[in-house]
Amino acid sequence: MSARFAIEPLAKAHSRANFICGNDQIDSYFRETVSQDVKRKYATCFVARKIATDRVAGFYTLSSSNVPLTEVPEPLASKLPRYPTVPAVLIGWLGRHIDYAGLGLGEALLFDAIKTVSTAPIGAHAIFADAIDDQVAGFYAAFGFMPLIQRPRSLYLPVATSLSLISP
Repeated sequence: MSARFAIEPLAKAHSRANFICGNDQIDSYFRETVSQDVKRKYATCFVARKIATDRVAGFYTLSSSNVPLTEVPEPLASKLPRYPTVPAVLIGWLGRHIDYAGLGLGEALLFDAIKTVSTAPIGAHAIFADAIDDQVAGFYAAFGFMPLIQRPRSLYLPVATSLSLISP
């Protein structure tokens, strides 16, 4: 798949107007709001661009965040320092155009997000994702993300664990 798509930072040249992933909230965010979040430094956005056509096939956003220590599932929490929060990076939005379903593009975007977080020169113990529905929560859970105690659609994965997903 890597020969068919390039994953790169969102740029003005990327056309978002016709992006449809099948979820109106995600579609609206990507078409209308993401550039404002990037401009305000609330998030970074990366897009998967089909090389042959330059068409945007998917995207994800990353933001700095934290997770309350009391929300981290045991036995992970017992191994962490007793700070009130755990430094983390949030995958806030991730979407794949419906025309590219079944190609593994969602997984490729997730793995790229993990690689981006794990190689960033800033400390973050975990990656977490806010799933928009139970199906999306299941997507993240399939890769080892665990639900937070009080927010089952917010899923948590230690960066050290995530590296096993992208290591050959």
